[in-house]
Amino acid sequence: MLVDYLEFDDVGKLRARIELLKQRLELEGAFAPERKRPLPFLPRAVGLVTSPTGAVIHDLQQTIWDRFPNMDIVVYPAQVQGAASPGSVAGAIRQANRDGRVEVVVIARGGGSFEDLYGFNTEPVVRAILASRIPVVTALGHTSDRTLADMASDAECRTPTEAGARVVPRKAQLAQQLGERARRLEREGLLRLQAGAEAVARRRERLAQVLPAQFALRARRLERARADLARLSPAQQLTRRRGELVERGRRIRVLAEKAVGVRRLDLERRRAGPALVRLAGDRFGRARLELEHRRERLANLSPETVLARGYSITSDEETGEVLKSAAATEVRRRVKVRLASGTLKARVEEVAG
Repeated sequence: MLVDYLEFDDVGKLRARIELLKQRLELEGAFAPERKRPLPFLPRAVGLVTSPTGAVIHDLQQTIWDRFPNMDIVVYPAQVQGAASPGSVAGAIRQANRDGRVEVVVIARGGGSFEDLYGFNTEPVVRAILASRIPVVTALGHTSDRTLADMASDAECRTPTEAGARVVPRKAQLAQQLGERARRLEREGLLRLQAGAEAVARRRERLAQVLPAQFALRARRLERARADLARLSPAQQLTRRRGELVERGRRIRVLAEKAVGVRRLDLERRRAGPALVRLAGDRFGRARLELEHRRERLANLSPETVLARGYSITSDEETGEVLKSAAATEVRRRVKVRLASGTLKARVEEVAG
């Protein structure tokens, strides 16, 4: 059979027109999954775009209120069948967006034939869904064909009952979950408070153990510092220097006597003549003079010699601290003055300089 001309019937023409619109919308990305908006977990209010009469609106309201009794429902009446259906449904969607009262919109119908659902395959309805700021859910009834509105919507349901369950959670389950979480938070809070109290108790015990040791350590440091100050005081330094000078004089005398003895033995062993004896005597004389000179130098460096020249050492009678300036004492303070011979005790009558 040869066919020269083929023409669709009315339904075929509608399907061809829908297919062309579908291809154009797909090129625009109207059906892309990333464009779809998430549904709110618990909407403040639900908008219904459907016929104000019939079983669909009753089923939707009953399902929503069974799950969440005090949920606000706003009905936006629309013609869901016939030639005026596309403009009516698109206008209801735009009205819901202008009102701003609802957080999700359900477009519902109780199913029907291809011709009955044709309004949901038109461009005005699809454009209104795509332009909506509010997530849109379609529930157009049991049908084997998906409408373009289903493909453009943010969520697709087969029946109004399914749509009602999709957009609203069960209040009883939420209350149960909240109760369980409240009990869990209470247990967690008690556990954390208990752990915090135990940590505070441990720190208190640790402080009780550490503080005495810290005090003892600081006391030992203070004792060492006090001993260092006493060792570095001028009186202690004079005493130490005097002892060092005496010890050095003793060592010099021992060394000199040893050297003289060695030389004497050497001279006796060699039985040198009178010249050697005179030479040895001269050397002994020079050594004796050098020894006397060093003894005089040591005597001049002695603190006692410094005091013998008229100097004195003045210290505070109460603290024993040597006074290096007039500012180190004050009027009526008792002081002790050490001289070359003896000490004086006096009281400060005036501080100057």
